[in-house]
Amino acid sequence: MSAALEMRMGVAAPAAALPALPLPVPWRDPHTVPKDLLRSHISTLEMQVAENPKSADLWTCLGMAYAMDLRVHPSMNALETAKDLAPGHFWAQFKYAELNYRLRALEVAEAETLKALELASNTVEYGVSRRQLQEIRRLRREGTQKPAWTKPLPAPALALVLALILSVLGVTLR
Repeated sequence: MSAALEMRMGVAAPAAALPALPLPVPWRDPHTVPKDLLRSHISTLEMQVAENPKSADLWTCLGMAYAMDLRVHPSMNALETAKDLAPGHFWAQFKYAELNYRLRALEVAEAETLKALELASNTVEYGVSRRQLQEIRRLRREGTQKPAWTKPLPAPALALVLALILSVLGVTLR
């Protein structure tokens, strides 16, 4: 973390106390990162979060690492914690929205991306959130989302049970 970021976030530990995690080019593609390397970075991030639990940056990084390791629930918990710690933190909000987008919870992802768009403070943040919002809206138009179960199920379930009972008894309806 940079000194300016530490001052902004109120981080107590100096930058030299935190081990440096060089992020090589393969981190751009999560499929090229070896699982053992990813898990070692996750354990390092977990230790850093334990030492500094009020850092939204560390929680966001941990949530992203969990997501790369396909651990959805810990990722969601870490990103929600980051959002709760710093409600004005763009990257925590954006990555939480992105996780929902990747899980195809598109209604939640759209609402959360709109919040991130409001938090954007420069053209890069604004651009990535606009592109994500466009993609979410495209997927919603095309119907690529999880269905919302808003209809009652007791009547169809009862009809199915009745049909099974009648078929077992050999009764036919005329």
